[in-house]
Amino acid sequence: MPLRRPLNSRAFPVLLFSSILLSWFPGSIISSTVTLDSIKIFNSHEWIPTKPTVYFQCKGENKTYLPDVKETHVSYTFKGEESWQPLTEFPNTKCKRCGFYEEDILKSDEFDEWEFCPSDFTNPDGSYNKFKEEEFNATFLCPDCVPLGSDSNHASAPHNGGKGMHVAIVILISALVSTVFVLGLAAAYKYWQKRKREQEQARFLKLFEEGDDIEDELGLGPLDGVI
Repeated sequence: MPLRRPLNSRAFPVLLFSSILLSWFPGSIISSTVTLDSIKIFNSHEWIPTKPTVYFQCKGENKTYLPDVKETHVSYTFKGEESWQPLTEFPNTKCKRCGFYEEDILKSDEFDEWEFCPSDFTNPDGSYNKFKEEEFNATFLCPDCVPLGSDSNHASAPHNGGKGMHVAIVILISALVSTVFVLGLAAAYKYWQKRKREQEQARFLKLFEEGDDIEDELGLGPLDGVI
């Protein structure tokens, strides 16, 4: 009967370590989407009074036009399901240079441009309000950014509210992940020892089977009457 090929003893610890790394750095692979919840434009930069063409853009990304925003001093609210949503995504905790602009025929005028970071979203509901005097008042939503914000190098104004809570959560998560990591390594080592013993036993049994096959082929057997 052919022996089953044993699992590579080095593969299991590597897979376990990789899964722990992925759980340790979730922000590196999971994008957090940002949607626009509401906006009010206070000023139009056109010389001739016309309906403004407003768009949002982050450096290196496409423009996101806001087709519903056509009047100044009017509050526009959104559901986050509009065809032009989301505004952008955060693939990790790094900030982006973003802003609201008004498109003109010759050039685009800037309402405001700032460092947009996951750490801006400190409210429990994942909201963040951006106000620029005499320009606009906007509220963004990013529920997935709330846990990311505690680790980001935030270049905007610091958010002191709940900072102690964020630090405590980070310490707790770090302790839990470290414990899981140690337990995982111990389990992987025990599994490796078990597989190694099974492989040695299989090789030992195979040697006996091969020895019996050689005796059968040579016609050798136990000699009767020989002490």
